[in-house]
Order: sequence, then C-alpha cells, then structure tokens
Amino acid sequence: MMELSVFAIFVIALALVFDFTNGMHDAANSISTVVSTRVLSPRQAVVWAAFFNFVAFLIFGTTVAGTIGKGMVEVNSQDAVWTTVIFAGLVGAISWNIITWYFGLPSSSSHALIGGFGGAAIAMGGFGVIIPGGWWKTLAFIALAPLIGLVGGFLLKVIVTWIVHKQPSGRVNRWSRILQLFSAAAYSLGHGGNDAQKTMGIILVVLYAEGTISRIGLGLHENLWVILAAHSAIALGTMSGGWRIVKTMGQKITKLRPIDGFCAETAGASSIFLATHLGVPVSTTHVITGAISGVGAANRFRSVRWNVTLRIVWAWLLTIPVAGLIGALVYTFIRLVS
Repeated sequence: MMELSVFAIFVIALALVFDFTNGMHDAANSISTVVSTRVLSPRQAVVWAAFFNFVAFLIFGTTVAGTIGKGMVEVNSQDAVWTTVIFAGLVGAISWNIITWYFGLPSSSSHALIGGFGGAAIAMGGFGVIIPGGWWKTLAFIALAPLIGLVGGFLLKVIVTWIVHKQPSGRVNRWSRILQLFSAAAYSLGHGGNDAQKTMGIILVVLYAEGTISRIGLGLHENLWVILAAHSAIALGTMSGGWRIVKTMGQKITKLRPIDGFCAETAGASSIFLATHLGVPVSTTHVITGAISGVGAANRFRSVRWNVTLRIVWAWLLTIPVAGLIGALVYTFIRLVS
C-alpha cells in the first residue's frame, strides 16, 4: 500500500472542511422548524441534530457514496491528477457554500460538491469524463426533491389536521411538541445518512487516485475511518449553527406551529430515506424547503411567502453551474502555473 502524498492528505482535510461547511450550511434543514416552533432552544437543537447526524452511519448503507465516487465521473485510472481535480472541485463547492451562507440562502451543498467536481473534471478531460446516467438521476431530483417534499408536507398536514380537528388545541400543541422531537431526529438521521456519504465518495476518489485502494468501493470494516471522519465533520458543522439560514427557513417562508414542524420534518425525512435507499445524492435543502412550503400552503396558500421561495429556487438553479465554473477555473489555473 502506497503512502499518501502531502497534497493528498491536504485534499482529504479540505474534503472534511467541506463536510463541516455542509453541516453548518444545512444545519437549518435539521433545526429550523424545531427552533422556530420553540420546541427546543437553538443550543439544544444543534446538539440534538448533530448527534443524529453522527449516528446515521449505523443505519444507512453507503450507496450514495458509491454514486458520488464512481457514478458521476469516469475515474478509470489511478492517476494523481484526479487529486488536483478533487481539490479544485472542493474549492468551488466551499466557495458557493460560503457565498450562499452569507446571504442566508438555503442552497444545496450536495449540488455544490457535484458541480465543483464535475466542472473541474470537465476542465481536465472534457465532457467525455462525465457519466450521463449518474447526472440525470441527480439533476432530475433537483425538481423532484422539492416537489416530493411539498406534496408530502401538504398531504400529511391535511391528514393530521383531519385526525385532530376535534381535539382541544392545547392537547394538540402538547403532543405535537413531543412528536416534533422524533421528527427532528428522523430528519437529522436522513440528513447525516445522505450528505455525509458525499464526502466519503470524494475521499475515496483521492485514495484511489493515489493508489492506496484498488477500487472505489466502501465497506464499513474496510474503510471505517472514512465513515467516522465524514460523520464527525458534518456533526461538528451542524453544531456550529448556520443561523443566517435558520432564520430564512424557520421564519421567512411561512409561520410554523409545532404540528406544522412535525408534518414538514416527517415528510422531509421520508423523502430523504427513500432517496438514500435508492443511492440518489438528493438535496436535503430542497426537500425540507418544499415540505415547509407544502405545510404552509395546506394552512393557507397565501401564508407562504412565495417571493422568498422563488429567491431560494434561483440559488438552486445557479448552484451547479457556478460551483462548476469555479472548480474549472481553479483547476485550469493550477495546471497553468504548475
């Protein structure tokens, strides 16, 4: 087994930095509803979410890591140039995460990573390195994820409202607050299970490019350190908060009550569980934004601030091309000066 180069170690560390910014950026996905409904304090909420982000590897497989590692780009040779590609892609993804965090926009860290990696890979080898099948599945879910979340949130809120409509509001509120603890935990499990795997896939490409593993595959016993490192980084990022985006998700889209938060988180968690099972690197941001909007629309269509939602959608559409452009420019610059 070959030893990793200093540059490869640096790139793996940078991948974990991205994973941290993913957790920071997407903390709002896990905690915005439970904080805005005052079921948990902000500090309690981030600890709750971070814990379930970390333990998610005990429940979910590693199919999403496989999609990122070998289903998006044709990495068919052990060549250290791929380590440079990964570095450039990570710079693109982290840059977009920081930009959207600054403006409080809940964009997709997953798509930023995919875009940055894809853009750098195209700059290296042209469009021939792209695997269309992996991309079509991911691109389709840019539209499907928020739609599934929206429909799921809408239907669940209608069903739950019908079930409890004869119950005293105090009792409904009390039980909703308890149930929201479980729905927030389920959503955080889904978030950790899907998002942490994307960093795992990127680290595997680096290990393969450097010749330390013979195939881009992932087993719990074979590469346990990769799994633990990725889940630790995303959990620590979640604990950092990302409060700018929490405010957008929890307060600016629609006003949420505990029963609304429970419905949104449950619908979102169900969607992410399905995507993770299918090996789709879905955007947890897209899912929960759709679910919150669906719950708001079930209450009253005009209660949703659709202008805020539209602004978020624009950020979604720009994520892959902008992160890809940054990744391509960084890779091209490195090749020119090296």
